[in-house]
Amino acid sequence: MEKHKDNYCVILAGGKGRRLWPCSRDNKPKQFLDFFGLGRTQLQATYDRFAKIVPGANILVCTNRDYEPMVREQLPDLPASNVIVEPINRNTAPCVGWAVAEVCRRSPEASIIVTPSDQLVLNEGAFAADVERGLNFVASHDTMLSMGVRPSRPEPGYGYIQLGEQCETEGVFTVRSFTEKPEREFAKVFMESGEFYWNTGLFLSSARNFYREFTRLFSDVHRGEPADGLRPAEETLAFVTEHYQSYPNLSIDCAVLERSTDICVMKCDFGWADLGTWHSIYECMRKDADDNVVIDSDVMMEDCRGNVVKMPKGKLAVINGLDGYIVADGGDVLLICKKGDSSALVRKYVNKVQMEHGNDYL
Repeated sequence: MEKHKDNYCVILAGGKGRRLWPCSRDNKPKQFLDFFGLGRTQLQATYDRFAKIVPGANILVCTNRDYEPMVREQLPDLPASNVIVEPINRNTAPCVGWAVAEVCRRSPEASIIVTPSDQLVLNEGAFAADVERGLNFVASHDTMLSMGVRPSRPEPGYGYIQLGEQCETEGVFTVRSFTEKPEREFAKVFMESGEFYWNTGLFLSSARNFYREFTRLFSDVHRGEPADGLRPAEETLAFVTEHYQSYPNLSIDCAVLERSTDICVMKCDFGWADLGTWHSIYECMRKDADDNVVIDSDVMMEDCRGNVVKMPKGKLAVINGLDGYIVADGGDVLLICKKGDSSALVRKYVNKVQMEHGNDYL
């Protein structure tokens, strides 16, 4: 595939990954782990995926100060200036705005794709074709574009985008509505209607349009700017750095899908899964004859069904009689809990552990 010199990728790699606790820890979250024993961490796999689509010099990684050394260690070929380091944690929308200002400084005519660093893509060829199609679309349309995939199950842990009117480009629709993490019964209705697609967290736009959206979204911080809300890119970069602590704690998903006034969604089919929770990992991975998922671990199981198990290297697990559980060993923490509403349970126990033991076990 020919790589267009004005196509850029922004990888988000600053999260703590607590939904996969205790294997994902604050000092080394999921994006820096070879979670599945494939020889590459999730961050490295994401970089590899996009290095086939855009020039390597055009890949930027957003992270925070604590994780900057790991980014540089794991991506030694990434130019030093391509690591966007948050001075304080402000979720993903502000750091994307910072990265967009940097891209505008380098290449005002650029098209940008923003991606999480913890996704599974089964069909790399179809993925590359869809990304190229999306980048071509935003290069000629002043709109934000989300990449959506058809739901394969009523998953309450994902966001759902309702398709609106079809645009003049085949497979691209306006966004009628967005629902983040609905109840399971609503997720079932959404899936069966055929009108809703999963939000993959992959967003595309021209750099200029992204830049306009960024200044509009953060207009409270940017009071006193010129009437059109736009600054020269160099000035914006300095402004963002100086005032970063004033930006709201806002995700790029909410910023784009809930607050943007002009947003489209493109139907995609490349085999996708969010690898951010134990339940999503269980759903997307190959299961044994008893519907258990064992993640790169040495395990003996008897009379067990529907479990997901992750153990450290060098440790053997012998499990009998479990049905529908998460068994996750993070070294100094062992988690055993029902798989059903695992995200809520993990969040509950992370908060409880933090209150009773501080941050030592996080």
